[in-house]
Amino acid sequence: MYLHIGNGKSIKTDSIIGIFDLDTATVSKITKKYISAKEKEGRVEYTDYDLPRAFILSSDADGAQIKLSRISSVGLRQRIENEIKVDTE
Repeated sequence: MYLHIGNGKSIKTDSIIGIFDLDTATVSKITKKYISAKEKEGRVEYTDYDLPRAFILSSDADGAQIKLSRISSVGLRQRIENEIKVDTE
């Protein structure tokens, strides 16, 4: 199953580690440092040029990756829940 994260981009749901609200998660210095480190590694992807509202932490063969989305963390979660409902019906 795939999750649409904005601007025509999708991510495999089984690779998602977590979905986080940027406003609340980046209050922590540890989170800011982590995102900054991933950006220096080239492991941060912006889905579009709008102000991001959430970030998705995922894992692939090369390690952890961050995708920034203008869709809220609540909206992304609802998309996953709706997909699960459709698959089970």
